[in-house]
Amino acid sequence: MKRIVIIFSLAAFSAILYSQEEIIGQSLYDQQTNASCQNRIYYFEDGFIGATWTLGFNMPNFSDRGTGYNYFDGTEWQPSPNERIESQRTGWPSYASLGETGELIVAHLAGADSVGLIFSKRIIKGEGEWIESLFLGPTGYEEIYWPRMVTGGDDHSSVFLLALTAPIQNGGAVYQGLDGALLYSHSTDSGETWDIQNQILSGMDSTEYNGFISDCYSFAEPKENIVAFVVGSNKTDMFLMKSADYGQTFEKTIIWDNPYDTIPQTDTLYCVDGSLSVALDMTGKAHVVFGIISTYFNNGLYINKLVDGVGYWNEDREPFSSDINALNPEGGLGSEMIPDYNLIGWAQDINGDSAVNYIMNSYSYYVFHGASSMVQIVSDDQNRLFLVYSSITENYHNGSDNYRRLWMRASLNGGQTWGQFYHYDGDNPNSIYNEYTFPSCASFSDDYIYLIYQTDNEPGLNVQGASAYTENYIQFAQISKDEIVGINQTKQSIPGIEVSQNFPNPFSESTTIKVNLQKPADLKLEIVNMLGEEVYELPAFSGNVGLNTLTIQANNLTPGIYFFTVTAGEASVTKKMIIK
Repeated sequence: MKRIVIIFSLAAFSAILYSQEEIIGQSLYDQQTNASCQNRIYYFEDGFIGATWTLGFNMPNFSDRGTGYNYFDGTEWQPSPNERIESQRTGWPSYASLGETGELIVAHLAGADSVGLIFSKRIIKGEGEWIESLFLGPTGYEEIYWPRMVTGGDDHSSVFLLALTAPIQNGGAVYQGLDGALLYSHSTDSGETWDIQNQILSGMDSTEYNGFISDCYSFAEPKENIVAFVVGSNKTDMFLMKSADYGQTFEKTIIWDNPYDTIPQTDTLYCVDGSLSVALDMTGKAHVVFGIISTYFNNGLYINKLVDGVGYWNEDREPFSSDINALNPEGGLGSEMIPDYNLIGWAQDINGDSAVNYIMNSYSYYVFHGASSMVQIVSDDQNRLFLVYSSITENYHNGSDNYRRLWMRASLNGGQTWGQFYHYDGDNPNSIYNEYTFPSCASFSDDYIYLIYQTDNEPGLNVQGASAYTENYIQFAQISKDEIVGINQTKQSIPGIEVSQNFPNPFSESTTIKVNLQKPADLKLEIVNMLGEEVYELPAFSGNVGLNTLTIQANNLTPGIYFFTVTAGEASVTKKMIIK
């Protein structure tokens, strides 16, 4: 058994964030991406939510692999699907709105005799058969993989697509000097025809790079006439491609200058791990987050080493330099990473011993991702930013490997400063024995962040040999922004007690509160109205170490705003709740 201790540990205040979660899908196939996560969930204006993932049950070769799809019709999610939507074996779906009422999915074909991408669309979302069409790479290089797709325009009929030609290691060949050429395509009529097809954009050709890596790129949701995507890995620079004319032409901005993007690497390099996410705020400014890893080149292979950090950049800032230590999250000579400025995520020191301790035996994610990675960023109509990432987490393990868990942070001022860390936990008491990976957030948010993610009870990837195949669950959650930014609470958390916001909130019948105790204590709950008058009291009872659940019934309470106070021994936390 291998133990890893990261002595460098930044001080930070963290709290547990609880939210109701719902299983919307299952799969034995558990690798949802190699690096950046696809846009796999979309929240429509009418309250409909569509979600996708890669599923497969026929192990070990997964001949049934393809897109799992489920939807929320405004009232409830449908039963978990047990088969793909496509007629052929696929993987890596991206999901978007299409037209005024429809939906669109693109995935790459992965059958023995199948090449290219397959588009699946429905004119009315949630209804009817999927209509399939084939999209091929350039002549002689039809085999393309790992697509990313978004739609835009007033009626979402403009389609923007990225896909990678098959690299040599995947049975492909060099295309126009690139071992893995990242191709851009654009359609104005829902993918019926393409005015730009399989184009290598200026600044992304063989004069700049030797090739690109699968999944190391990500689109932002288009905003008015702005289209943007970000690219980055240990083989390339990290850069932003942004169009102000709705995807016709792009301007390139270097975010991090990789000193070894065209020549063999000779040093240990701190670099982007390939997991990136980008969002456009209300002004059209791009905000980028990325995972970090350390790598060196040996006998023709890149060897990754686990480091810990989530980086941040926006268009108001200067790029990182080409120093090999510029992205070193641990600081030191040459590092340009500043905590809570451009270093905004890292594993938390949960037990307070000034070190983060990992147990590792067969863990596999470190091959692809840093210790904190699988990043997502959401910008809302107040230009607030919300970060979601998956981090190997101290104290959460199965005895041989630590679990990845979801963590969140918010910036209320467009990325200038960042608030406290929140460790996301679901509403299942056994979730402490689950791993949380591959989050994908809807670009739209109102009072909530909407996301899906994968959970199972074994660390690492089954398909990479980390453990025997186990059931993986695709979960959906909507998380109150007020809970993340602390609006609802007079005191967010104090040592020894962590109190969740009641859920649901508002509520009409009943609601629950999660209380996490570090030591046994007498628990008591009091509720007062806006006049400060006590209207409800739950007598004191003995609370246990760990998770305790309190339930409030609205039977004798009139609709309105109330404040509840949870007391544990001499400590107390007060929060607002609403009865409708």
